[in-house]
Amino acid sequence: MQSGKTNQSSELELLTIYEISKVLTATLDFRQSVRKVLRLLLTQLQMEHGIVGLVQDDGKLHIIGAAGVPWALDEAPVLDAAEGMTAQVLRHGSPIVVPDLTKDPLFLNRTGHNPDGVAGTAYIVVPVKSEREVIGILSADRKPGGERPISFERDVRILSLVANLLGQTYQLHRAVAVDRQHLLEETSRLQKQLQGRYDIENVVGKSKRMKEVFADVHQAARGSDATVLLRGESGTGKEAIAHAIHYLSARSKGPFVKLNCAALPETLLESELFGHEKGAFTGATSERKGRFEMANGGTVFLDEIGDISPSFQAKLLRVLQEHEFERVGGSKTIKTDVRLVAATNRNLEEMVQKGDFRADLYFRLNVVTIFLPPLRERKDDIPLLVDFFLSRFNTENNRALAITSGAVEILMQCNWPGNVRELENCIQRAATMTRGNLIRESDMRCQKGQCFSAMLLETTRSRSCFPVAAAPLSRARPAVSSPVVPGEEIAANRADEGGAVPADERTRLIDAMERCGWVQAKAARLLGLTPRQIGYALRKQGVEMKRL
Repeated sequence: MQSGKTNQSSELELLTIYEISKVLTATLDFRQSVRKVLRLLLTQLQMEHGIVGLVQDDGKLHIIGAAGVPWALDEAPVLDAAEGMTAQVLRHGSPIVVPDLTKDPLFLNRTGHNPDGVAGTAYIVVPVKSEREVIGILSADRKPGGERPISFERDVRILSLVANLLGQTYQLHRAVAVDRQHLLEETSRLQKQLQGRYDIENVVGKSKRMKEVFADVHQAARGSDATVLLRGESGTGKEAIAHAIHYLSARSKGPFVKLNCAALPETLLESELFGHEKGAFTGATSERKGRFEMANGGTVFLDEIGDISPSFQAKLLRVLQEHEFERVGGSKTIKTDVRLVAATNRNLEEMVQKGDFRADLYFRLNVVTIFLPPLRERKDDIPLLVDFFLSRFNTENNRALAITSGAVEILMQCNWPGNVRELENCIQRAATMTRGNLIRESDMRCQKGQCFSAMLLETTRSRSCFPVAAAPLSRARPAVSSPVVPGEEIAANRADEGGAVPADERTRLIDAMERCGWVQAKAARLLGLTPRQIGYALRKQGVEMKRL
């Protein structure tokens, strides 16, 4: 009979420990877990006045969980860790059992036991440890006359097991809290770093044109969540401005997700933006979120928006209108809350007229438009940009280079078809190749006849994203359907104004053809033209084809 009771008692203890372990792994709220553990102990093992206290930074024992006590937890007393029974447990790290509280002189009754019900009550205190350090105590009372026979050895064993579980859980929660704090601090640091890097005040430029851009950016960022279209030649800093719009807006704490539309074919572009389901296509081994899902609550920046195909334009239009989409291979409609910032160096108006770009998408994108001027139209900023790029080069390469005023003057005379990006590359090249600590006029490639970017200027202008303004009626010319050769339109304007038509267009075409072995396709790529355009230009200029 006694053996049967012992087995039942052991099963109950094992079940209690199992339930306690489930409670401790169910939540990251340690205090809530402690309260549930104490209630289980008191209910299952017929104990009273369960208390868990931890030593805090002030050196005192703070009660973080209690059950069966005559006071609310927010009114729990703060105990002196140097007095009473708990002090001995904290000091020596060993359990203490008091068979009768009324007969022990160390019992101070600081937790408010009822004096009338204390007689004959046993008090058990065990240490709570983190690794080998005693960090607190677990205590419980046991009154005589219960259904279970009193066994102090058994009670100490069970409470010690529970105390060990509490100590390990507290250590884990503390490590998680430390990691979380480090993560929050790192996130905050990176956000400040990014905001400092991309804040509009840190975009280099003090010219009148750039001040106008800054004013537009501030207004567009804070005025609303309207779609922003950034227009300008390649290398004018559209991505930096897109970052600034995000970090100056109310969405600055949300994600900033960017994608270059020209870098991917249509099939991959759809998957990148909208995501895909598992098995949607070969290689789709798992479901994947798209950029629109990843940017929920933040900003999506789509660079080179003018290069997307007509079929994909329709899919993008739906997202802008309805703020919803489906993943590739899926049927579930996903809602998204994003702000779109798009950028292009293409002439969208001309593309709409030719049918290469949907008019309805154009009007959806062209809500708030910010034009970024080419570097040749804000040459006052060149000295500032030179100082900025040279300073960054010195920092990254542990150098102390300077540049002469004469070299800066040469840079001021260039037209920079590659804009700020080309200027940055020019500074890096000169800084890398100079043999001293001073960049001189002789270090500039254009002074050695090694810079060929000037021949790209007219091509850059002809492909400008700025729509061409209508000519005055007194000088209007009839429209022609034939493509315009780079430089030809400018030459015609100069002829209208009484200037001389430049005669080097034919020479430039012949030079390009000779360099490319008289292969029209290669020469077209060199000049930034289509094969049809270069064929027209060759006929127009009367250039005889050579067969090599």
